[in-house]
Amino acid sequence: MTEPRLAPIDPSTAPDDLTVFLTHAAAGTGGAINIFTTMANNPGLLRRYLPFGGKLLMGGGIDARSRELMILRTAWNCRSDYEWGQHVRIGRDVGLTDDETLRVTAGPSHVEWSPADALLLTACDELCETHTLSEATWAGLAKRYDAKHLVELTLLIGHYVMVAGMLNALGVQREPGVDGFPSV
Repeated sequence: MTEPRLAPIDPSTAPDDLTVFLTHAAAGTGGAINIFTTMANNPGLLRRYLPFGGKLLMGGGIDARSRELMILRTAWNCRSDYEWGQHVRIGRDVGLTDDETLRVTAGPSHVEWSPADALLLTACDELCETHTLSEATWAGLAKRYDAKHLVELTLLIGHYVMVAGMLNALGVQREPGVDGFPSV
């Protein structure tokens, strides 16, 4: 979509408490504001959403590189251009190379992935396609992660599927200077 289906609210005309909330939300994401100003059309949900989304993005126990690999693969699977563009930037900040980011589009079978990375990408594919994990994928993840992190991992992927659906359905536009999907 080249135009939003639902216009973002103008932070300068928002109530003071919402303006503070939007400023805080954007600061934690490197300037991503359109997602939050669009969600601000429902301020009550935005206020409840941010602590949960923020915990997964910045306060979880899964290392940041793995987290961003999973978010990027989920964005790719869900065809969420906005999510992809924002998380390419975040991924770079946590150590993903441009080659790794591009390789996310090829999926877990690409020969250059480590077994650990391929397993995470497989989990994304399975949860996006079948909404569950195969026994083999579960066994592999359970060898690497404890119960706390298994819950986080599945919620992370599911959360970004939900966010991708919202972004796509509402037509949230990327901020100027944020690239979308690569040509592959």
